[in-house]
Amino acid sequence: VQLQASGGGLVQAGDSLRLSCAASGGAFRNYAAGWFRQAPGKEREFVSAISRSGSRISYADSVKGRFTISKDNAKNTLYLQMNSLNPGDTAVYSCAATYRSYTTTAAVARAEHYDTWGQGTQVTVSS
Repeated sequence: VQLQASGGGLVQAGDSLRLSCAASGGAFRNYAAGWFRQAPGKEREFVSAISRSGSRISYADSVKGRFTISKDNAKNTLYLQMNSLNPGDTAVYSCAATYRSYTTTAAVARAEHYDTWGQGTQVTVSS
């Protein structure tokens, strides 16, 4: 499966954005997926993950309560709804997918768990 992320942009603190990740070349229902982000000069960090069916979800503590991940298998699309954005959320956001099952929260938070990555989309939050 190939992934194409979109929806990034420049927003002000407190605003919302919805990122999308369109999958092609495979049935997205067979894949678990996640979002990661990388800010300038920092390591890539886990944001959120979702199981194949969407029944299991996890979030990084830094985004819990503000971000919502979802997966529309009929549209082959992964989403990340981001609310109450702050400058600390500024980063390049990338989506990822894996044929592996959603096993543990710790496992799905590791980049090595994923087989396929989309290109990133820039999110910039001004204060």
